[in-house]
Amino acid sequence: MGRLAEKVAIITGGAGGIGMAAGKRFAAEGAQVLLVDLDEQALIDACAEIGGNHVSYLVGDVTSADDNARMVETATERYGGVDIFLANAGIEGDVASILDYDESRFDQVMSVNVKGPFLGLRAAVPAMRLRSGGSIIITSSITGVRGAPRLAPYATSKHAVIGLMKSAAREFAAEGIRVNTVNPSPVQTRMMRSIEAGIMPDDPDAAQQSMATNIPMQRYAEPEDIANIMLFLASDESHLVTGSTYFGAGGHTAYRSALPAN
Repeated sequence: MGRLAEKVAIITGGAGGIGMAAGKRFAAEGAQVLLVDLDEQALIDACAEIGGNHVSYLVGDVTSADDNARMVETATERYGGVDIFLANAGIEGDVASILDYDESRFDQVMSVNVKGPFLGLRAAVPAMRLRSGGSIIITSSITGVRGAPRLAPYATSKHAVIGLMKSAAREFAAEGIRVNTVNPSPVQTRMMRSIEAGIMPDDPDAAQQSMATNIPMQRYAEPEDIANIMLFLASDESHLVTGSTYFGAGGHTAYRSALPAN
C-alpha cells in the first residue's frame, strides 16, 4: 500500500509547478487528489500528465469563501472526505520598490497568498474533524523568514502564512489536525521565470545564475524536491509534526552574517 492509501487530498494551485508535482506524488502513493486552479485547460493537462483514476480537477478561486467551501464539498462528494489540504496557490506580484509598488497589486498578492490559505484552512478543518484529524500544508517560501528587496509584498505574504500556520497548529492540535509550512528557495517554475525577468529584464538567465550561486548547493530546487517534503507532511509518518516550517532551500537557512573584523 502507498503512503497515502485511502486518503483524500485537495491541492490548490494544482495545475503546474509545485502543485502538479505534489499531485503526481500524492496520487502515486495512493491518495485521491482534487486539483484546484483558475485555468481549466491547464488543469485538464495536469490530470492527463498525472494519469490514472486517482486525480480529478475543479476550477476555483482561492480568494472566494464560496469556492473554498465548494472544494471541500466536491472532494467529499467524489471521494468521501478530506484528509489533506495543500494550500499551494500563490502569485509573485511585481518586482518593484516599496515606493513604487501599486496598492491594488499589493492587495492582490495578500488576497491570494494570505486570504487564500486562511479561507482554505477554514473550509477544510470541519471536514477533517469528521475524519478525526488531517494534515494542512501551506506553501510559504525562504522569503517567509528573510527580507526580499523589490519583492516586499510577496515576502510579507509568506511571513504572514507562517503566523497563520503557527496559530492554527496550536488551535487544532488536540483534534489531530496538523498544520505546517513548506518554505522553498527558488524552484524551477513559471514564478521564478517571472521574477528573474523582473530583476534583470535584459538578461533573466543571468539573474537565475546569480541567485543559484547564492544557494550553498548551487542550484534551484525542482518541483519534485518540494513535493517530496510535502508528501512526508501529508503522510502519517509526520503524525507528531505540527507548527513547523520545513525548508527545501539547498542550505540557504545555514547562512549567517559575516563576523565583524577584529
